[in-house]
Amino acid sequence: MPMSMPDTALVRRLVAAQFPHWAGLPVRQVDSAGTDNAMFRLGDALVVRLPKAEWAGRQVEKEQRWLPRIAAHLPLPVPVPVGDGQPGDGYGERWGVYEWIDGDDAFRAPVRDLAHAALELGRFGCALRAVDATGGPASFRGGPVTDWEDGAMAPAIRALGADGTLDADVVTAAWESVLRLPQWDRAPVWVHGDLLPGNLLTRDGRLSAVIDFGGLGVGDPACDMMGAWTLLTPETRPLFREAARVDDATWARGRGWALCWGVVTEQYYRVTNPVLAAVAHRAWTQALPEYGID
Repeated sequence: MPMSMPDTALVRRLVAAQFPHWAGLPVRQVDSAGTDNAMFRLGDALVVRLPKAEWAGRQVEKEQRWLPRIAAHLPLPVPVPVGDGQPGDGYGERWGVYEWIDGDDAFRAPVRDLAHAALELGRFGCALRAVDATGGPASFRGGPVTDWEDGAMAPAIRALGADGTLDADVVTAAWESVLRLPQWDRAPVWVHGDLLPGNLLTRDGRLSAVIDFGGLGVGDPACDMMGAWTLLTPETRPLFREAARVDDATWARGRGWALCWGVVTEQYYRVTNPVLAAVAHRAWTQALPEYGID
């Protein structure tokens, strides 16, 4: 079925057809820099998430299955699915209805209490990894960070080096050290996979919730360390690392994720999504000095 780009009219039709008990609730779009899903408030207590692309439709199915099993084990609020929407009315993907969590994403309302955020985010990842991962799907960022070498990192370094955004020799040397790191050789564990500021909610300047589990899956936990460089400062990173309780190699691979995700994402989105590109720029510029390469 061809896919229609989500808008308020489509949401009203889908809700009326599949969840008639919510049909009278007002619908309004939520402004977001996210690339995978469109979000719409449904009344005051609910939010509808609809994938913007076919490949993102699998995320809804995953959230509907796994979030109810995982949520009770986590120290921060996460979205609770309350409706499993099916394709219809010209829209070809599964979609979901969730309980609304009050707060603003950390793009728009930055965390002011970074020490509190460091501890809470570290504890969140630690608790998530402790949940039984039997049968869990692979996360799209749960594999080796070195997978980004083929066709992604090298071209991005060349492009950003050519326009003076970065020093290609320095970044290449740092990346080569990432490629030499020992890889995860233990059983896969749960990871969120996308702990970026847009997926973190704040209230009164404090981290208050984690949303968007489209990247949820099992694998190497290193990708969930990226918040240390996308969100935190050199002074608060040690708090996060202590609360996250990861070994040296996992921390180093996490820094590698911040470096490569940052470079590749800035190069890809700097025109089409400047908000996300700014987060990416912060990630690699915060990570790079830690390699000590002049």
